[in-house]
Amino acid sequence: MIAHVILFKPKAGLSDTERDAVLDGLRAAARGIPSIKKLRVGQRVKHGLPGYEQAMREDFEFAVIVEVDDLDGLKAYLAHPLHTAIGAHFTQSSSAALAYDYELQDL
Repeated sequence: MIAHVILFKPKAGLSDTERDAVLDGLRAAARGIPSIKKLRVGQRVKHGLPGYEQAMREDFEFAVIVEVDDLDGLKAYLAHPLHTAIGAHFTQSSSAALAYDYELQDL
């Protein structure tokens, strides 16, 4: 399984309408891109304990995790027009974002 992981920091003052557009784009992708097996979005949880949390230089408030079966599925996802639409929303509404792909294995 490959996970496409996006860390996302919204622009200051992002409106509810703009936030809803990002979520709507993610929902459309989850329903409309056949290679997506699971798509999850979440807000960062802070625990305040000493350690790695304080070492983070930038606070990415949200994460999006898209799971596909394999490299072909990832390429199909990335080439899909609904992915292009999501990318436009992220570009317009983020002050910073990171995206990485990982091949994951159960232990």
